[in-house]
Amino acid sequence: MKLERVHDYAWRIPKHGRMNVDGIIYSSERMLNDIRKDESLQQVINVASLPGIVGASLAMPDIHWGYGFPIGGVAAFDIDKGIISPGGVGYDINCGVRLLRTELEVRDIKSKTSEVINQMFRDIPTGVGSHRGDLRLNKDDLDGVLVDGAAWAVSQGYGNADDLDHIEAAGCIQGADPDCVSDRAKKRGCNQPGTLGSGNHFIEMQEVVEIYDEQAANVMGLFPGQLTITIHTGSRGLGHQVCEDHIEVMLKASRKYGIELPDKQLCCAPIKSDEGKHYFAAMAAAANFAFANRQMIMHWVRLAIEKSLQIGPADHCINPIYDIAHNIAKFEEHHVGGVSKRLCVHRKGATRAFPAKHPEVPACYRAIGQPVLIPGDMGRYSFVLVGTDKAMKETFGSSCHGAGRVMSRHKAKKACRGRDIARELEEQGIIVRGASSGTIAEEAPLAYKDVAEVVDCVHNAGIAKKVVKLKPLGVIKG
Repeated sequence: MKLERVHDYAWRIPKHGRMNVDGIIYSSERMLNDIRKDESLQQVINVASLPGIVGASLAMPDIHWGYGFPIGGVAAFDIDKGIISPGGVGYDINCGVRLLRTELEVRDIKSKTSEVINQMFRDIPTGVGSHRGDLRLNKDDLDGVLVDGAAWAVSQGYGNADDLDHIEAAGCIQGADPDCVSDRAKKRGCNQPGTLGSGNHFIEMQEVVEIYDEQAANVMGLFPGQLTITIHTGSRGLGHQVCEDHIEVMLKASRKYGIELPDKQLCCAPIKSDEGKHYFAAMAAAANFAFANRQMIMHWVRLAIEKSLQIGPADHCINPIYDIAHNIAKFEEHHVGGVSKRLCVHRKGATRAFPAKHPEVPACYRAIGQPVLIPGDMGRYSFVLVGTDKAMKETFGSSCHGAGRVMSRHKAKKACRGRDIARELEEQGIIVRGASSGTIAEEAPLAYKDVAEVVDCVHNAGIAKKVVKLKPLGVIKG
């Protein structure tokens, strides 16, 4: 496949064949070798052929093969001529990350890391099909979650109103309609708020070990040696079912509207069609479920820390720095060809990265730009960055979302056969608890790219700017 160098950290697949726009891949030259090992570059080409796409079909350096769109893919569509596609969002709608800061210093609590992790593991249900035995939402409650998102959780005592100022879109995507969510999806989700999903989802205790931008770190309340906590999960079974339900609808819609698909996994419908509107309303509802889920998990993280360390809220001051979606389609204003347009931006395994002064950046961060949260694997590092003006010009205000897999879960388990990954990590000072040893093996560090290299790529490309590095201390895996 022909790739043209744009600069040291970006490569172009020139428009050809049925492509309506170029493909642009953000990557170092070395990382291209891993990217070429799967079909993700072909998926970039396939996305470029969809109706109404503008700018370019984009891929971040954590790109790898996904359903329809590559994971790490970004694509924006003209509202009048473009489409919306479940494959451009994924099954785990609003899988995302919330980073919490504390006033605790790691040196003061490190000897109790195991107690804290064990308490969280007891208090927060994890893994496939996990649910809260102490919580089952009735229809009105669940509809409230789907419409109001994190605000519903706050109204029920899970956190406070200030938390909403530190969440993308204030924790609520407008346009959600519970009537567009199937009974099957609702049944799967009714007792799952406040639970950690399976796969790569986690709760992680971390230490701030390096600061690159003191001004931005100060604004976020981050300092060396500080304890932080990251929550990574999404919309659980409800979001998965919403995607599954609408793929069938979109397959029919693609034929109905005469949309030629290079891959049926790209099934879609015009944004303004009934099918397109119905999917967006259901997707927004699932996204709101995910925002509420992370809000409620934060509540139980606070309680677990208080219980295990025998302290009160004033002692830990746990508050969100930011919460951001990784799998979502949103209506946003962007400049295309020098003209401001409202577009439907699909980010699948990609993070919004809006710059300083942007009106959608919370007021407290408007001087530095929106926090960009990039978790790594459980054995290395995570990073906090901020969005940039260049991201708005080149990537519709988007950056990478994580390390990105280089090995399937099946291959990772096979590669780890005979090894005790949890013990190996504990020898490195990282406590790990998981729903099963198989889950931990699937998520072993060897299954992922080096997140530091991924982050350096977006930093050097100028689409996000490094602020701090976080080192894992203890991890709960779903």
